[in-house]
Amino acid sequence: MAALIAPSILSADFANLETELGRIADADYAHVDVMDNHFVPNLTLGLPVFERLAKVSPVPLDAHLMIENPDRWAPAFAEAGAASVTFHAEAAQAPVRLARELRRLGARAGVALRPATPVEPFLDLLAEIDMILVMTVEPGFGGQSFIEGTLPKIRRAREAVSESGLDVWIQVDGGVSRDTIERAADAGANVFVAGSAVFGAQDVPGEIATLRDLAGRHTH
Repeated sequence: MAALIAPSILSADFANLETELGRIADADYAHVDVMDNHFVPNLTLGLPVFERLAKVSPVPLDAHLMIENPDRWAPAFAEAGAASVTFHAEAAQAPVRLARELRRLGARAGVALRPATPVEPFLDLLAEIDMILVMTVEPGFGGQSFIEGTLPKIRRAREAVSESGLDVWIQVDGGVSRDTIERAADAGANVFVAGSAVFGAQDVPGEIATLRDLAGRHTH
């Protein structure tokens, strides 16, 4: 399974997002953190901005919805052009119904889990989703350090996916850098969200290539 790199624009220059997306044209996805200042204590961008980004981005958009009531709002992001829409397990009332609706609209459906949220309740539902996002920091702010205690959760998710024979991706988000990406890949992740590690690099395309190479050596 190929290692996919999805730089988080949370670490980009918000005054020049179209230019910043151009800097990550070599990535597999652009990870867009949508925060509502309710589910997490931060506020980023909403649907109108996302819709414009989808029209100008050189790479597919991966929407990570850190919002309350995703059952109501998530489908609109699929309609706005997201290639992948991830909602939080802790916020969704009917996750299977929502995942099916996202797929019907042509987006990949992802379920995100905060560091303390167990993955086990979702392992019987793998056929209904396309990705599990294991948060490796508490959601809300960029620049946090990787939580090593999430590695066993990644490992359990990968084992269940392998046993199922399904093509479900496992994404990690938070503190992903050259120092941590190999451990996350070795545990079973194959999609890597890196914010400050990419946008803070002097050579952004070079950093994306380095991260992809490091992860690729360990991806299952």
